[in-house]
Amino acid sequence: MIDSGSLDSVPGFKAAGTACGIKINGGPDLAVLLCDRPCAAAGVFTTNRLQAAPVAFCKRRLENNPESIRAIVVNSGNANACTGEQGLRDAGETAAQAERAFGLGAGSVLVMSTGIIGVPLPLDKIKTGLRQAAKELGSGPQESFSRAILTTDTREKTLALSVEIGGASVTLAAAAKGSGMIHPNLATMLVFFATDAAITPGALKLLLGRAAARTFNLLSVDGDRSPNDSVFILASGASGAPLIENESSPGFETFYEALLHVSTILARMIAADGEGATRLVEIRVVGADSFDSAARVARAVANSPLVKTAIFGGDPNWGRIVSAAGSSGVEV
Repeated sequence: MIDSGSLDSVPGFKAAGTACGIKINGGPDLAVLLCDRPCAAAGVFTTNRLQAAPVAFCKRRLENNPESIRAIVVNSGNANACTGEQGLRDAGETAAQAERAFGLGAGSVLVMSTGIIGVPLPLDKIKTGLRQAAKELGSGPQESFSRAILTTDTREKTLALSVEIGGASVTLAAAAKGSGMIHPNLATMLVFFATDAAITPGALKLLLGRAAARTFNLLSVDGDRSPNDSVFILASGASGAPLIENESSPGFETFYEALLHVSTILARMIAADGEGATRLVEIRVVGADSFDSAARVARAVANSPLVKTAIFGGDPNWGRIVSAAGSSGVEV
């Protein structure tokens, strides 16, 4: 069952957003997602060779501690990208400040940033914001988290879904941001999933990777990738559903279908909210000999300037589409 819920629709999770002065317009710019127990965690990240400090920080933290993450802190208005060693220290300090503010153990917080590239992170403002967020967790409007992560987006993007696994009701919820610098293999998008399903870190990483490959990694708006793109998932196990350990586990396919479904809807929301977008197009490729071949054809069509201009102009010039498909390098 799909509904318009938010991350705190999942039992045991609280979410909050606040304004701490990073954004020039004074809007919400610091978001916190907190679980009442340790979570299995996984993430997928940008393929841009230029990777922001929080991406490098989270990759290391997930390698070292994928089984007991308690919170994610996100700031908007500043990407903490191209900020050198100082940026890495600032990412670590943000996590440490959050652990103190929320009374969490060391190594249990992930951090992410989005916004302007090349500007040092204003740590003093973030520290103040964390203290404020600690007061607001669970008491503010549900959309406060999803608003605080936005940059050039024009709307919030949230979703929740309930499925049954092993006789237990499991909730999966998500919030996303993304509008510009959107291109296959992740883009200027941040996506956060929370669930009370019981899943091992290894199975969670496999599930997220598969879903992202067929949704977020096939999304394109303007052909540019950002250094901050990340998709995270936290699984608390609080539902009491049977543990999903690997592909052979009874609940694996059920949860994967739910995750794929929510990811598909969010990817469409991001594309529809693309900077300057006037059309939302879904490209379907049939008869390919593999998923990779189909993806190559779809990307060639999606990224063709001639196809884009035909779509923008409402001109059904199918010759441009087949020419783009033929240029993909796949036998057609």
